Amino acid sequence: MRELKKEAKYIVERSIETVQPESSVKNALEKLRLKGPIFLLAVGKAAWRMTKAAMDKLGEEVSAGIVITKYGYSQGDIERVEIFEAGHPILDRKTVEATDYALKRIEELKPEKILFLISGGGSALFEKPLEGVMLEDLVDVNNRLFRSGASIVEINTVRKHLSSVKGGRFAKLVSPSQVYTLVLSDVLGDRLDSIASGPAYPDSSTSDQALAVLEKYAIDVDSRIIEALMVETPDRLFNVQTEIIGSVARVCESAATFAREIGYNATILTTSLDCEARDAGVFLASIAREEAHNRPVEKPAALIIGGETVVHVRGRGLGGRCQELALAFSLGIGEMGGVTLACVGTDGTDGPTDAAGAIVDGRTVRKMLDAGIDPQLFLLDNDSYHALEKSGDLFITGPTGTNVNDLIVLLCE
Repeated sequence: MRELKKEAKYIVERSIETVQPESSVKNALEKLRLKGPIFLLAVGKAAWRMTKAAMDKLGEEVSAGIVITKYGYSQGDIERVEIFEAGHPILDRKTVEATDYALKRIEELKPEKILFLISGGGSALFEKPLEGVMLEDLVDVNNRLFRSGASIVEINTVRKHLSSVKGGRFAKLVSPSQVYTLVLSDVLGDRLDSIASGPAYPDSSTSDQALAVLEKYAIDVDSRIIEALMVETPDRLFNVQTEIIGSVARVCESAATFAREIGYNATILTTSLDCEARDAGVFLASIAREEAHNRPVEKPAALIIGGETVVHVRGRGLGGRCQELALAFSLGIGEMGGVTLACVGTDGTDGPTDAAGAIVDGRTVRKMLDAGIDPQLFLLDNDSYHALEKSGDLFITGPTGTNVNDLIVLLCE
């Protein structure tokens, strides 16, 4: 008998190792061959590790630097670099203070070259509201968009038009400094104008599109917000150079490779899963049942999926998209044996919880019932965290140092 949960954990952990920023950043800098003085700015959940790799490679070429990352994601001091921690997924006052400080330092130093390191979470961690917009406005709109089930591209379309640094506005603001941007992508399709809300990339979204997002999800806002949204972002920039150094496609390819190495017939179903989390869980449960007939892959099968689902929050519970997907999958397979699913945020964070996701199987629902809870009611209340906590199926990694969307591994013995 295979130990499916252990093997799923092995595949996930090894795959995430392949998208750690150290080698990716150093390889990209080797090609750029930047010479100092360079000002370094890093934003996102992988900002510290990307910066450490850049400093190891560039050394004295970097005259000064600033890191803005999530609370708890800094791993210590870095010479010549100032480190700030702030709120994610909802920005807070520290975000605005750190961003404002970074802009002031750039204005003081007037660097010819800026090395801009972007990773997932940059939208919340790099922000200065547009004139007339308050921090409280941004928090309110972001909160309501997150709970509405809007996609990350839709959310970022609104964010960009309410910000003085998003949607290409940062690059325009620091011109004529040349901005060299290295990106760990956490957006499906690697849309550079949406990753971290595109602070240093020409924006393809329009004011009309931002307003349409609010209308689609019935989000009413003050007239001040409407007025701010009407200001177009720059669709052309002449001082930027950008390279994607990591993405969900790469982590999925790695997962397939590691699965094959331990004896599975592996295939990648998609790297762009984008739907309601519970709907994805139901669909993947149907795929697991189909594997009883050796379809779509002959067993032992490893089906690899990448992407980022959404949760339309209707209940009062605690959870994240990976946990909600895993709980819905568990209900879909019931007590079926020989099946395990791991659904994990590659950054080690799933929603406002300490879990990266979950690893579930045909025993998950039974363990919940034996613990005296009804998993269906917990799913309806968006309380996947506490349900999976009861069954002992939460997957907790702590911060991984990277962020390239979510990885799902479905193993069928």
